[in-house]
Amino acid sequence: MSELLSTWWVWLAFALVLAILEVLVPGFVFLGFAIAAAIVGLMVLGPASLLSLPTLILIFAALSLASWLLLRRFFALPKGQVKTFDHDIND
Repeated sequence: MSELLSTWWVWLAFALVLAILEVLVPGFVFLGFAIAAAIVGLMVLGPASLLSLPTLILIFAALSLASWLLLRRFFALPKGQVKTFDHDIND
């Protein structure tokens, strides 16, 4: 199992699955994880292929947190604003 998680295509397939889940579940829940998995997959493809599994998981966790914070910062409403709806979708 450890060798399987150290291959690049597993990480990129995981990123693809998470990106598809993001389309199905609204709210930028899985997008940060998908970005982190894609970056780790590209790292494993390149010179970081000799890293151990715990190190890869730690990098994935750190990148997930960083990408989630960046997404929240760029796509959040400006401070003090509240989203309001003045019309019904059925009208």
